[in-house]
Amino acid sequence: MLKNFSLFQVILMSSFGAFAIAGLVIFAVVTSNQQSATLGDVEIWGTLDQAAFTAVMRQLAETDSRFRSVTYVEFEESEYEERLTEALASASGPDIFVMRHDYTERHLPKLWVIPYETLSVEQYTATFIDGAAAFLSREGVAAIPFAVDPMVMYWNRDVLATSGFAQPPQYWDELFDFGADATKRSLTNAIERSGVALGEYRNINHAKDILALLMLQAGATITSRSSTSELAPSLIVRAATGQAPAESALRFYTDFANPVKTHYSWNRSLPESRQSFGSGNLALYFGYASEEPLIRRINPNLSFAVAPMPQIRNEETMMNAGRIYGFAIAKGSDNPQGALTISFLLSGSEPASQLSTALGIPATRRDVLAIPVPGRDELFNKQALLVRTWIDPNPSQTDDVFRDMIENVTSGAANLAESLQRADRALGETIPR
Repeated sequence: MLKNFSLFQVILMSSFGAFAIAGLVIFAVVTSNQQSATLGDVEIWGTLDQAAFTAVMRQLAETDSRFRSVTYVEFEESEYEERLTEALASASGPDIFVMRHDYTERHLPKLWVIPYETLSVEQYTATFIDGAAAFLSREGVAAIPFAVDPMVMYWNRDVLATSGFAQPPQYWDELFDFGADATKRSLTNAIERSGVALGEYRNINHAKDILALLMLQAGATITSRSSTSELAPSLIVRAATGQAPAESALRFYTDFANPVKTHYSWNRSLPESRQSFGSGNLALYFGYASEEPLIRRINPNLSFAVAPMPQIRNEETMMNAGRIYGFAIAKGSDNPQGALTISFLLSGSEPASQLSTALGIPATRRDVLAIPVPGRDELFNKQALLVRTWIDPNPSQTDDVFRDMIENVTSGAANLAESLQRADRALGETIPR
């Protein structure tokens, strides 16, 4: 495992040649005997909790004065991307912004990228989880990862018990019997209580992420790079068996919204899945680790527990989905030296551990995840290690692609193969040329 300061020193002492910032002299500002070095003001934008960041910055500043000049501004998720895009375009934005992994391709032209000659792939992958490879671009490291929000399966203890299940499913194929037994339907086949929220898009939180995970677990790549490093859609790529893994995943997912199936358990007339779970009318909810406090606020009396995301039976490789957050340096930053330094300091072992605790989600560093932790945090950390990602050209546009792909099947507008072909073409149209 890399030592905290040795990695930082190497990068800081060499990377500013790549930034080509005239007139700036690089100092080994991360060494302990130079903690009084002045970095200048550094502004960070993000959607993560401001109180958590402020508390960690205040604590870090007690032993390192450089953190006193760091400010963090929180934005609502609904407005963040628009505000950030406008600010980056006009060079009036932050020095650092918290970038979610699936926005890497979209924001790449607006970033200072750390070249691989400075931070090698080997150094990076030895330090951070496999899923953090989402920040490895063709040119170099697009962002320094610090936190990951893994998907988990929330389960209602009471509903499982009354349905005859002592434990939640471990494998996706168990959901067939589970959906049939845990779902309560009226004489007219109306769903009164659902076993699992799968099959639709609009009223299922994280439908795109769930289906994408199923596809990745089945062996699909969703998008891939050609021999010339050009990004291309790959939903209809077929395996040696002749079947497209993405088609198998789409069939499994949409079957739960098919009224003729015995495991029919969801339709688009039902409330949103997280709300349904909170109200006690959904047995299983696939969500993110960060949602646990929200679920408790929805219903403080709900008896629920957390389990790993299901896997495909007999598959040796286990995979999970998650949202990985990294510190990205804006090209328009007035203080790139300070931004780079703070990015690496905050992704060090101790700051990353403190941010993880404050935010309530795992760190991306392998050494931090290796530290034993109590309760649900251990499950969250193990799920974080399993996170895998795909290259998303434009999250808002691919949301529409996944919605149409699902609803073409559930509405009967297209069969599985046709829906997948349409989605593949639409996915290609989201890729800038």
